[in-house]
Amino acid sequence: MDLADLSERARRIFPPTRASTPDKSGPIEGLTLLRYPRPTSFETSIYDPVFCLIVEGSKQTTTGGKTITAKPGEGLLVSHDVPVVSRVVRAPYLALILALDLELLRSLRDDVEDATPEAYTARALEVHRVEPALIDALGRLLALAETPRDRAVLGPLVQREIHYRLLRAPVGAMLRRMLWKGSNESAVARAIARIRKDYRTPLSIPELAHESGMSPASFHKHFKAVTHSSPLQYQKELRLLDAKRLLTTGSGSVSSIAFDVGYESPSQFSREYTRRFGAPPSRDALGSTA
Repeated sequence: MDLADLSERARRIFPPTRASTPDKSGPIEGLTLLRYPRPTSFETSIYDPVFCLIVEGSKQTTTGGKTITAKPGEGLLVSHDVPVVSRVVRAPYLALILALDLELLRSLRDDVEDATPEAYTARALEVHRVEPALIDALGRLLALAETPRDRAVLGPLVQREIHYRLLRAPVGAMLRRMLWKGSNESAVARAIARIRKDYRTPLSIPELAHESGMSPASFHKHFKAVTHSSPLQYQKELRLLDAKRLLTTGSGSVSSIAFDVGYESPSQFSREYTRRFGAPPSRDALGSTA
């Protein structure tokens, strides 16, 4: 199955609509089809570990000052949770998004050749040309949406194949190193999980470094290599993204939300929010006042 066949199958299972808004479908557990009928403005979000195959259109993604553009036939592989700014630059846009099962990846780790972690420039987000065998496997997984009786038995087998092929892909070294418990990438993944859980509380770099088995300087270096941001910048991004979510859902006043996400000063929050999103938080507040 090539990209054209996959596009046709996706259209049959997930037909385009006349709506001008984004459309999302989850025909298979762990697999999402995302369609945009037109280019979009910049959106902020946090990418969890996923593999995204661009079927139609193209998307631009920026994290930590690094910008990449993914086009049809290319895949975006995300190994760590990273805050991003993205936009669809060419539409109609269609992508298949597969949530990575880290436990499944770990079960396959030793079956991959050259299991010893190789020298590799760590990147939490990378784009590459997807090999035909991986496109074919994704097409077979999508096809199971049309045969529910086969899904329970064949779905896990195809998922296993896809995860195996991702480990073997040109950018698979990024995943292989993260899965090795002794790697810097694995330590950074644990630190990210800690920051995401406690992002509202003050961040102790020495404590995180100690838990990661590194000196503060080494921890800072490796964290920035993976995420393209410092730990403090990463925490700030989480706070601002959550603040934007709370403001747009009318969850409180600007001041109360500033305190809720961990800021001690509403004025500092307003400055950093404005710098990050190009307008003061009052613009996004729904039914609230500062």
